[in-house]
Amino acid sequence: MDKSKTIDHQLRATWQAVAKMYNEQASKHDSTMAVAFVLLNIDFEEGTPSTALGPLMGMEPTSLSRILKSMEDKGLIVRVKNPDDGRSVIIKLTEFGKEKREISKGHVFQFNNKIRENLTESEINSFFKVTEIINKLIADKQIYGDMSSEAV
Repeated sequence: MDKSKTIDHQLRATWQAVAKMYNEQASKHDSTMAVAFVLLNIDFEEGTPSTALGPLMGMEPTSLSRILKSMEDKGLIVRVKNPDDGRSVIIKLTEFGKEKREISKGHVFQFNNKIRENLTESEINSFFKVTEIINKLIADKQIYGDMSSEAV
């Protein structure tokens, strides 16, 4: 099987190219794609509970903790006690964090607009349909089933 013709290879290669492109842009602003992604997932005005960020972004708690610590050190975010639950904190953007978030948002819009300029509405709809089906098949364990007892 020619790996360049497999769906998983195309997904991985495309994502790696997108990630590299975003990291190149982020580095121009002394940042990373991961930091930009976190900035974009924090509510601009109200902040976001730290416990909601990981699941929202599909990120492991240890990776997220490291990124949040780095962001706090750079003055992008502050941690504020959650008034509804004293055991948790809300991650809020500082003014500097809001500025960096707007820059990140601009890069995401620019990417999406350029892709949309080069595809028809039908092609875009097909892309979203394909990714939706792939995600559903994986979530419903319809590709391999529950492999917990099988060797890979």
